[in-house]
This record gives sequence, C-alpha cells and structure tokens, in this order.
Amino acid sequence: MQITVPEAFDFLFQPKRYKVTYGGRGSGKSESYARALLVLGIQNKELILCTRELQVSIQDSVHRLLASTIANENLSDQYEVLQSVIRHRTNGTEFLFKGLKHNITEIKGFQGVTKVWVEEGENVSNRSWEILIPTIRAENSEIWVSFNTRNLSDPTYQRFVANPQEDSIVKRVSYKDNPFFPDVLRKEMEKLKKADPEAYMHIWEGEFDTRRSGAVFAKQIAKAREEGRITRVP
Repeated sequence: MQITVPEAFDFLFQPKRYKVTYGGRGSGKSESYARALLVLGIQNKELILCTRELQVSIQDSVHRLLASTIANENLSDQYEVLQSVIRHRTNGTEFLFKGLKHNITEIKGFQGVTKVWVEEGENVSNRSWEILIPTIRAENSEIWVSFNTRNLSDPTYQRFVANPQEDSIVKRVSYKDNPFFPDVLRKEMEKLKKADPEAYMHIWEGEFDTRRSGAVFAKQIAKAREEGRITRVP
C-alpha cells in the first residue's frame, strides 16, 4: 500500500496535540487530512470525529471525501463505508460525523475520541471550541484543524494562529504546496490574478479578505502582530 501526501503535510504524522493548516483554496488541505487519517486508522485503532460548525446532513460532512479517497486509493479491503460511519474491517477504527452547533451536547458525551478533524474551521465559534477541546481528552488525543483564511477576528484564527497553543504545529499553505493542483483550477486562479489581484490574494494565497467593510487594516495589523509590534502597555 502506498499513499502520497504532499510534503507540506508531512507534519500530520508527527505526534502533536494541535495540528492546524490554514490559507488559500486549492492547497490540498482536506485531501491531505483525509489520506493521513486513513493511513493512521490502518496503523492503529482510532476513534476519529470529523466535525464542522454546521452539518445538517451527512452530505455536509467529509464523509464523501473519505469514501472517494478509499475508492481511489484502493482501500476498500481495509475500510467499510456505511451511510453514517466508516469502519476499518478488522482493527476497530471508526470515523464519526457530527456538526458542532446543533450536536454539542451529544459531542460532550463522546468517550475515547483519539483524533478530531475540524473542517472549515473559519466558521467555528468560540463557544464550540470551549466545549469541544475539553471533550477530546483521551491519552495522546489530537485536534486537527483545517480552514481558509477569512478575517483576523475569526475565533479559530485568533485561537490557533494569532495565539498559538502549546504543543502545536501551525502551517500556512496555498495552491503552491499542492503538487496535485488541477489545471482547471490553475486556469481560474490565473484569470482571477489578472482581473482582481485583491480577490486573488484572499482566495488563492490565503490573505485576509480586505474587501469587506471594517477589514481595511487587516493586512497591516497581521504584519504588525507577526513582527512583534503589538503588545500590552500599562
């Protein structure tokens, strides 16, 4: 069995409490997370919760992505794909799918989750994080987060990027880190780069969306924070 994960995502196989990738579209975040979790689920028994802020039905989850990855990577002899769960055929690994906002009480009762993948993290509220994080308490459990950069004030950006957690790996990625970036998207990217450079920087390079009202200083503030020019004073 050989499954390829882009070099930018090698860190997913290192033990860390928090593994966070953010940036632009087409970077391969979701596909790489899916591949890595499927590999880890073969190597060891895992209980993996795949979640996002809003999930009305299973179609809103990464279930379809995982199922297609299993088919494309010829892993059907390893995994059984059911309507609402994906199971390893022999070692007991399970993938579960729940939304945070409307299932938070149910999620609080989950026991034994070893890994949680929070997709579209830019939409996750502080309340959801405050409930989810203490719920993932199994020994050596991990919290994986993937999201597209939107606003400096987004709770997920503030929690994991602006103020990195201990025992974490945080990485910004773009389409340039994805060796599988398809030509159809490359054409769209190049077209937007010429027509609307500001939109290109947000969508494909993962810069803040400065086109929104109130975000005119987002780039300057982010740069000031990165350079250590923002601090507390008496």
